[in-house]
Amino acid sequence: MSGFEAIAEARKQGRAALDEGAGKQLLASFGVVVPKSLVVQDASEVRAAFGRLNPPLVLKVLSPDILHKSEARAVWLGITSGEELATACEEVLASVRAYKKDARIEGFLVEEMAAAGQEIVVGGVRDPQFGPLVMVGLGGIFVEVLADVSFRICPITRQDAEEMLDELKGAALLRGARGRKPVSREAIVDVLLKVGGEGGVLMAHAQDIAEADINPLIVSEHGAVAVDARFVLTQAMD
Repeated sequence: MSGFEAIAEARKQGRAALDEGAGKQLLASFGVVVPKSLVVQDASEVRAAFGRLNPPLVLKVLSPDILHKSEARAVWLGITSGEELATACEEVLASVRAYKKDARIEGFLVEEMAAAGQEIVVGGVRDPQFGPLVMVGLGGIFVEVLADVSFRICPITRQDAEEMLDELKGAALLRGARGRKPVSREAIVDVLLKVGGEGGVLMAHAQDIAEADINPLIVSEHGAVAVDARFVLTQAMD
């Protein structure tokens, strides 16, 4: 399914945002690497899903009423067996019901866990005056507490992407500060261009995407994987 089809289907269903599966399909269609995944409808299907993916796995609920899965405890990590996957499905469902009793459950996303690396946030917003803007920041405390982020008006160039990374206060972490392994700066630049560059996600869907949030993008010395993705749609009247 193309990005245009995914957005059209979401609007047809009256959604304000793409679900995570559709959001990752949108990213993949632009060449951004996402984890291999499957969507299952209920606990009766998850055991079969285990044999089709390489563990360890992650299970996440798919619900238009749960925007922040961590708050609802709607994510289960490190699954290594079919039995554990089935248990995770039941536990996540119970957590979601406790968080929001009337939440609509549309299934579960089961995906392969990304290798460890530096968490990066790549996002975007549609500004009323300037149009699409793209953002990058380091994950965790850097974006949540220190607001260590950099913005540019789209479309960006490779030089813009490089300068955005240089502007980050925590940029040294990307180079391997404090005993950390250096991560692929080129992989981050590549994702920034695929999201905010000429012909990237934010430009191609400028009239439809109000907010974009890839959080986290896990970057290692070998590449980058978009582990979570959220796309909020513009209102139809925009």
